[in-house]
Formats: sequence, C-alpha cells, structure tokens
Amino acid sequence: SLLPPLLALLCLGLAEPKPDPDEPWCPYKVGGDGAAAAAGARLCFRPPARGFQCSERGCRAHRSAGGALVANVLRNGSVLLQWGTRHWGPPARPAAALRGFALNCSWDGTYTRFPCDSVELGAACRDYLLAEAHGSVRYRLCLQPRYAPPRPAPPAQCVEFRVEPAAMRDIVVAMTAVGGSICVMLVFICLLVAYITENLMSPALARGGHAAAA
Repeated sequence: SLLPPLLALLCLGLAEPKPDPDEPWCPYKVGGDGAAAAAGARLCFRPPARGFQCSERGCRAHRSAGGALVANVLRNGSVLLQWGTRHWGPPARPAAALRGFALNCSWDGTYTRFPCDSVELGAACRDYLLAEAHGSVRYRLCLQPRYAPPRPAPPAQCVEFRVEPAAMRDIVVAMTAVGGSICVMLVFICLLVAYITENLMSPALARGGHAAAA
C-alpha cells in the first residue's frame, strides 16, 4: 500500500524546519529586575543578523565609547544591537574562556531612571534585537562579557540613544506624501497652462491679426 509512505512524506512536509547545526544560533534569556526573575527566565534562540548594514535613510547608528557596542536605531521603532570582542582591549583572553554576555537596560523617566529587562546571552551571540522601544525616551544599554574564573570580566561598554517617536515618523511620512502630491499637481497644472497657451490662445490671436489687417 502507498498510504504509509504518503503519510510519512506529509508529516515530514508539515514538520518545522530544523536549524542548521553549523549556524551559530544565539541562546538568550530575558529576565526582569532581580535574581529570582532571571532564574525563572525561559531559554530562547534567535538566528544572527548576518550582513546587516545601517543605512542612512532607515537607520541611525550609536556607538559606545570603546567601539565594541553599536545600537542601530531603525525607523520602525526597533533597535538592533551589534558587538564584537576585540574592542574590549587588553589583556587578551582566549575565546574558549568566554561564557557569554550580560545586557542591562535602563531608560530615563521624568524624575528617575527605570530598569528594563535584563538579558543573558550565550558566547555565540553577536547581536540582539529590541523589537519595541518607547519613543522620546533616552535609553542606556550596557553590555559586559563574562569569562570563566579566575579571569576577571572586562568593564561594560554602554551606549545611549533616543528613539524617534512613532507620531513624528507618521507626520514625516505624511508630509513627504503630501509634498510629492503637490509637486505632481503643480507639474500637471504647468503642462496644462502651456498646452492651452500653445493650442488655444495662439490661433485666436492669429485670427484677430488677420481681421485687423482686412
């Protein structure tokens, strides 16, 4: 019977694609404020954002003082963090001793600074996405690598940035669309006036000149 092979192929087609074992997926945990929240965080995985380049039209890059951490603030309100290990400076540490990274987040309120969710990332992670950031809020993100003892951890590198509010983005897009429509309408009006002047006014002036000569 062909039914069992067909059912097997159907199950294989409906199964979720397995990640490539050669691809260095990033394991991470997102926890709130406090050790208890971090201990109860769920382990997640995300693929790396390979080849990402921050373009001037849709992104604004903010770099830490040491150059290891970069915050790419996108126009859709998300922030892609990228980092490397060679910018943390001496003393040189072997890659095998790297245990992961700790990301701490905070933002400025009216009178005080509020903590964001803390993130623990694996040693293979070199980027992290903040899917939704509040507009008109100044963020401060600090990333610190963690090494196996007795090697001390280097100081954290921090980056500060402000996300453009969504309302302002909508206003800019709307003004751009309205300005483009007005330009198209002005061009159309100019072409219409030129057509009327060329095809309607010129024959009338010519007939008037012939009548005066007669």
